[in-house]
Amino acid sequence: MIKKSDKIYIAGHRGMVGSACWRALEAEGYTNLVGKTSKELDLRDQKTVEEFIRNEKPVVIIDAAAKVGGILANDTYPYEFLMDNMLIQNNLIRSAHENDVPKFIFLGSSCIYPKFAPQPLKEEYLLTDSLEPTNEWYAIAKISGVKLIEALRKEYVRDYVSLMPTNLYGPNDNFDLKSSHVLPAMIRKFHEAKINGNAPVELWGTGSPMREFLHVDDLGQAVLFALKNELDEHLYNVGTGVDLTIKELAELVQSTVEHQGEIVWDSTKPDGTPRKLMDNSKLEAQGWSSFIQLNDGIDSTYQWFKDSHSRLREVSI
Repeated sequence: MIKKSDKIYIAGHRGMVGSACWRALEAEGYTNLVGKTSKELDLRDQKTVEEFIRNEKPVVIIDAAAKVGGILANDTYPYEFLMDNMLIQNNLIRSAHENDVPKFIFLGSSCIYPKFAPQPLKEEYLLTDSLEPTNEWYAIAKISGVKLIEALRKEYVRDYVSLMPTNLYGPNDNFDLKSSHVLPAMIRKFHEAKINGNAPVELWGTGSPMREFLHVDDLGQAVLFALKNELDEHLYNVGTGVDLTIKELAELVQSTVEHQGEIVWDSTKPDGTPRKLMDNSKLEAQGWSSFIQLNDGIDSTYQWFKDSHSRLREVSI
């Protein structure tokens, strides 16, 4: 049983996911949260990570640290996406195991599943077919993390678990158009088009793929749930169970932003996976479910974006 005073290290605590985990745990009364910036602790450096974990002796590690980005970033920087993410997670998982950290929560992505897997996506579909080529580098790194967690549970009976969220959005997201995911990119594009006389907004693809979106604070609650409970299996999907087309998403964001211009679809750009809907029944059977509706989540995220517009997190690689 994790106590409220136990030391909990959240890797990537300033990012969208890590900050949501921090908010969730802090609101629940956990008082000994530890976070380090990338300047303070380079998670790609094995020796540095090993020393940090050995000295800090956390009772729980939440791995929310990763190099992330959309289709363009994955395609442009394949080496960095594969190598950096494997180094980050491998160093943390190895250090946790070798220092007998009692609990480890590994956070991944729904991109680990095959491109043409049956829908909705079940955990057992992992490694049953080929991945989506546009983000396979990130996916392969995350798959290796999932398998490491599984191996440690099997061989050493560790209370380590992997949570695979669907497409995330919310405060502290990356709104840099060169490296962001679809929803924050849309928010920024529609906002900037609105203040430029309701100029047309160009979006990639046909708008036909279907996607599911989870507010990051819902993921924070899922992490809190995993923290409080010893889950039966090594891998759990985290989502809403509801999806919509990218075209419908664009219209929802456009309405929220109150952009009055035209939407232009560039069908020469890739669509990515045709559909990604998570089967959340395993985690729901354990007692967790999402609660933030998409329209409410987009509205609050847009308000956060406007409030933070002057200090947007521009990502450079």
